[in-house]
Amino acid sequence: MAPNRTRRPLDAREAAEAAFKAATTKPAEPVTAPKGPPSIPGAKELVSLRIDQDVLAHFQDAGPGWQERINTALRKAAGL
Repeated sequence: MAPNRTRRPLDAREAAEAAFKAATTKPAEPVTAPKGPPSIPGAKELVSLRIDQDVLAHFQDAGPGWQERINTALRKAAGL
């Protein structure tokens, strides 16, 4: 049997600190990437998209809400 090679506390204070640390330290939880679509219904995802200037101007000319209008047009084109 192999000898125990852990360092023994030198005094009662070190022993208490070691016991406290062992009792209060949480094991690290594994980090996992989320799978599938976002869990929040209707969540939007920030993307960078290059659109021709005339197409962008067409949607922006109607004023605020142009991003939603582009989203609606893309949904229609995708058949969603």
